[in-house]
Amino acid sequence: MIDLYYAPTPNGWKISIMLEECGLPYRLHEVRIDRGEQFSPEFLAISPNNCIPAIVDSDVPGAGGPLAIFESGAILLHLAEKTGRLLPTDVRGRSVVTQWLFWQVGSLGPMLGQHGHFRLYAPENIPYAIGRYAAEARRLYRVLDGQLGRTGAFIAGSYSIADIACFPWTITHKAQGLTLDDYPNVKRWYAGMRGRPQVQAGINVGGGIQALRERRIGGKPD
Repeated sequence: MIDLYYAPTPNGWKISIMLEECGLPYRLHEVRIDRGEQFSPEFLAISPNNCIPAIVDSDVPGAGGPLAIFESGAILLHLAEKTGRLLPTDVRGRSVVTQWLFWQVGSLGPMLGQHGHFRLYAPENIPYAIGRYAAEARRLYRVLDGQLGRTGAFIAGSYSIADIACFPWTITHKAQGLTLDDYPNVKRWYAGMRGRPQVQAGINVGGGIQALRERRIGGKPD
């Protein structure tokens, strides 16, 4: 059994989608980050960075007991290796997937997160910050659009944890002031991802997008 410590945000959706795609049983523990529950000593013991998501996997051979894992990229890799799914085993294929996974956790997520903050929630309007992060958001969408133009249906050629990592951050494109019409390859990919039943199930756990709207955490999804 896997215990998922979760909030309805793009990073949280990555893991609930992955668990649904892999068909793994899990228990959902909602962490109300709007109430500061991520700073509790109990959660700190699982996630030293005070951020969701985190998991505790009670069935890891050789781990000597339940294994706590924080950071969404590390969790995706763990679940892919645990199940033998959504991560190629050949050297080249695995390298491509992990490159785009790290691109998401190092670039797409942080930059869109900063843009969303300064555009939507900063207590004062700071044109320089909004302009800087808006330009970076558009650049990153162009990067993703170019890759999908080369590979087709999915980021690394076949469906993988790279797609699961990137997709939740594109859900907020309208709040980011972006239109997918400017990125036709992303638009095609987005529609395909949004139509997957497992993706829908992963987004909808714990109240899904509506819960995010109500709590005003992250962007404002469509």
